[in-house]
Amino acid sequence: MRKSVVSIVGRPNVGKSTLFNKIIGRRKAIVEDTPGVTRDRNYEETSWNDYTFDLIDTGGFEPASKEDMLSQMRSQTQLAVEESDVIIFLCDGKEGLMPADEEAINLLRKFHKPILPAVNKIDDPSHSNRIYDFAGLGFGEIISVSAEHKLGISDLMDKVTDCLAHLPKTETGNDLPGEDTKIAIIGRPNVGKSTLINQVLKEKRLMVSPAPGTTRDPIDTRVEIDGKRYIFTDTAGIRRKGKVSGRLEKYCVIMAKKAMERSDIALLILDAKEGVTAQDSKIAGYAYEMGRGCIIVINKWDLVEKDHKTIEKYKDSVLQHMKYLSYAPVISLSSLTGQRVHKIFPLIGKISEEYSKQIKTSLLNKSFNEILAQNPPSLYRGKPVKFYYTTQIKTKPPTFLCFVNFPKGVHFSYERYLHNQLRTKFSLENTPIRIYFRERERKG
Repeated sequence: MRKSVVSIVGRPNVGKSTLFNKIIGRRKAIVEDTPGVTRDRNYEETSWNDYTFDLIDTGGFEPASKEDMLSQMRSQTQLAVEESDVIIFLCDGKEGLMPADEEAINLLRKFHKPILPAVNKIDDPSHSNRIYDFAGLGFGEIISVSAEHKLGISDLMDKVTDCLAHLPKTETGNDLPGEDTKIAIIGRPNVGKSTLINQVLKEKRLMVSPAPGTTRDPIDTRVEIDGKRYIFTDTAGIRRKGKVSGRLEKYCVIMAKKAMERSDIALLILDAKEGVTAQDSKIAGYAYEMGRGCIIVINKWDLVEKDHKTIEKYKDSVLQHMKYLSYAPVISLSSLTGQRVHKIFPLIGKISEEYSKQIKTSLLNKSFNEILAQNPPSLYRGKPVKFYYTTQIKTKPPTFLCFVNFPKGVHFSYERYLHNQLRTKFSLENTPIRIYFRERERKG
């Protein structure tokens, strides 16, 4: 059964993102008292009255705007409306009915879809008469809500699910077994993250602009390629801490990190023209600390003068600045032209397989005995360090727990040796791995 889609549409700054967050029950969309904060479509699966559907938070809808950014926001909103089964049209009760509201509703009616008009910022019962200003929209019933104080939302969502109940049921053949591979697109502002996703999708699913900072909310995009499902999360560009000014930019950094936390693999996008910067290294550090699989993508390769040695020089530079990501494959491409973009997917598949690998305990201990025999650990305070037993305690990334007599006696250089040996023996060359050491409990 195809999942239903509900979109929240309205002028900028009427409270769409606040309503979105209250409905889904957590803060996903960025909320700020500034028009135009939400620009792309922001999706989240949610449930109400036993109905599960995708809720879309959209950018401000300004039908008559000619400004480039606002024009793209309008296009993104129209795409959301085309996908939707039900439209929540949100207005601002404090400002009253505006000409832009009337223009927007006239456009929405052309889609011939159920529209639920709601007037926000009715924060007190004494404000309830404000909804009468919106009688001119031509609807028999207008729902009053206060997204900030969570008033009237239950009534609104009951109406939404009532509309969904009357929709014709449609089947889809796209349900596939297995899990989605979750991929976060990370990097500095303006390195081509959204353009890369658009190239993958062959459509303008995300708004693209040469202005740094265009993407603010983490945007999830589901795609199926060759029978495999992926969720790409486009994140806001992470700026240097000194340049993160104001609450809005700080939210962007926090949410970009959160996007990495719920992803399996991070695509770290670098700008080939600028080379590896200190900020690139810092962003790579976030992915490493979170234990995410990583692909280092050198973008804008079409703009670089090169010879047969250029890519190796870039790879050396990457390794020099990001030694801790030595396991991450490096690929050069152009998200604008599509050059080598298709080569990302075999790498994603390989990393995903390694990242999720589970090794049998018997095989793991047999291999550890061979590794230890080949190169025993150094003495600790004049005593040998003994490995009693090793087990894998989790995947994503593969994580191993070794029971030893002296955990502090395992030198970091020997730990690195164990990492390298495990990578070789179990084909874990392209994934982070974790090894922990614990003292075996003494009996009696």
